[in-house]
Amino acid sequence: MKINIYPIVSSLHSKNVINQETRKLVLEIEEKTKSEIKFTDNFKELYEADLSLILIQSGGSEGEFLKIKDNLKAPYYLLTYGSNNSLAASLEILSYLKDSGEVAEVLHGSSDYIANRIMALVNKTSLPKKRLGVLGKPSDWLIASNVDYKEALKRLNVDLIDITIEEVISEYNKAINQDVKYELEYDKHEVSKALKLYEALKTIKKKYSLDGLTIRCFDLLDSIHTTACLGLALLNADGIVSTCEGDIPTMLSMHVLNELLKSPGFQANPSRIDIVNKKMVLAHCTLPFNMPTSYTLDTHYESGIGVAIRGKLKEDKITIFKFARNLKDYFVTTGRIVRNLDENNLCRTQIEVEVDENIDYFLKRPYGNHHVIIYGDHKKEIIDFLNGLGE
Repeated sequence: MKINIYPIVSSLHSKNVINQETRKLVLEIEEKTKSEIKFTDNFKELYEADLSLILIQSGGSEGEFLKIKDNLKAPYYLLTYGSNNSLAASLEILSYLKDSGEVAEVLHGSSDYIANRIMALVNKTSLPKKRLGVLGKPSDWLIASNVDYKEALKRLNVDLIDITIEEVISEYNKAINQDVKYELEYDKHEVSKALKLYEALKTIKKKYSLDGLTIRCFDLLDSIHTTACLGLALLNADGIVSTCEGDIPTMLSMHVLNELLKSPGFQANPSRIDIVNKKMVLAHCTLPFNMPTSYTLDTHYESGIGVAIRGKLKEDKITIFKFARNLKDYFVTTGRIVRNLDENNLCRTQIEVEVDENIDYFLKRPYGNHHVIIYGDHKKEIIDFLNGLGE
């Protein structure tokens, strides 16, 4: 691995002292990253490496940075150490860059931390290019669930494809339902309508070469008198990420988990939260058919029509995850399903969860109402992966 460094120092400081500080830090990083580190004052050469760093050697370097700014390019990684006001100058420069909308980061701390961060930056993880459909738009009540389509492409390598709900209805009217491998013992007429919608969603997926979708499903209640709950459960069980209510951040959250862990996810909203005992109840009317240990079918909770899934989930370790709408911030925690509920005033699949950490996030700064629940303790794996994506 090759790392090139462009050093900056204020004329107010003794370069001899600075060079001693620099040499010590760089030698430690070089050893721990097993890399070849080279100093250069040539801007073209600076970027002929696996990673390019700007070494801020002292306070007062801000003006020197501005003099060369036009010769540099993003991302800006500012290497600092704990003396000569190196960090202070770096923070000022970082603030300037962030205010200008640039991708930038300060590399500061122990040599172990810096070395690990450098390795993460060099070995950035990436997501394969995918196309996810937005069928309709987010439901009217999801007022915090729009995303910047360009940011989805830039950060997550996802093309979001808008498709009208009218096209879904048109495909539904042409669909002929097919047999599925799951036992669907329920009102045959309602199951037939729900399976026709499933076929329509598969047609839309194929027509637009989609890898997943979210649908503004409540618009279907009046128009075709069924719900998407069953279709989404079947699609998710087949590994095709699918969410309801047109919730794009939740679809993207589930997509990333599926890419990273190949795990099905339960889109659910918190129904009750006990901050003191770190317990919460989550519920929804659909979940992948390959998640529950058993299930029955029922009507959709809010409307009382269609076909919804009442699943029983394993009482086991889980991870809860959700992207913020900016697709940079996120919430992730772990917990355990302690029991399944069967209450008549909640969506059909209901779980009570004990969370491992403080959950006041949900009452103070949540990223919308829906969150994704997967089996297992994957918090560190998710954080490491998302850190590797960069900005």
